[in-house]
Amino acid sequence: MSVFPRLYRNDVSSKRPYAFFSERELGRSGIVENVATLFLTNRECPFPCVMCDLWKNTLTESVQPGDIPGQISTALAELPSADSIKLYNSGNFFDPKAIPFSDHLAIASLVKGFSTVVVENHPKLCTNICVEFARLIAPASFEIAIGLETCHAPSLKWLNKAFELPDFDKAVSLLRSNDIHVRVFLLLGLPGLSRQESMEWTLRSIEYAANLGADCFSIIPTRSDSPAFDKSKEDGSFLEPTGEQIEETFERALSLKIGRVFIDLWDARRFFKSTPDVEIRIQRLERMNLTQCV
Repeated sequence: MSVFPRLYRNDVSSKRPYAFFSERELGRSGIVENVATLFLTNRECPFPCVMCDLWKNTLTESVQPGDIPGQISTALAELPSADSIKLYNSGNFFDPKAIPFSDHLAIASLVKGFSTVVVENHPKLCTNICVEFARLIAPASFEIAIGLETCHAPSLKWLNKAFELPDFDKAVSLLRSNDIHVRVFLLLGLPGLSRQESMEWTLRSIEYAANLGADCFSIIPTRSDSPAFDKSKEDGSFLEPTGEQIEETFERALSLKIGRVFIDLWDARRFFKSTPDVEIRIQRLERMNLTQCV
């Protein structure tokens, strides 16, 4: 699958995160925490997935040393106090062309006071540099979020993730053997699968990652806005998830009782079309995220 042309990018600066906010999330301790979530500005991910649109908020060149610590400082100065922090960057934290390794010590000094630090990273970039960073931020707990998306091998290949399941297995093994926690992003809804099959493969993917040691799972209903889905929507091979499918998948995922499971509710209203009680249903899903109870 070829990468689609980058027709435009949003106006972002290397001196400031393109977004940051405070959110609430159930922590590993079972207590609801305040989390500072930062979306750092840097270069585009070198592993372009066919459905990803995060490149819209990236730069065409690498940031300079000192830019990323500056972005973090800027955001923290404007956000309320938080228990944990997420450093997301539209790509991979351990891509040296996205975040210079020379900035790791400065970044660690800014975040080691949080209880948990979460970053996102590609399996093939999960190396000993992750272990070294975990030592820098101690006593903070370290968690790496990986976009597995699915353990359905044909779909994983179609997504152009630039890794195969053994690469994911190896990455999780390295991280868990060094007491680094693993969060997994999973998609609900992929071309070539019925809605029922999509749901089953999302649940299988949770179990797959859990068996390797992952203990946090974020289910993302697939939004078919990327040009990659145009043909699939035309021939009917892709069906965007419905609100009912989202609810059933989340309920069944929570019933597995194998770690924290969250449903991504960004733009959730689009999946509850013509539903009169949409706000009540979304509020219910929000409560389920915070309580892990159906």
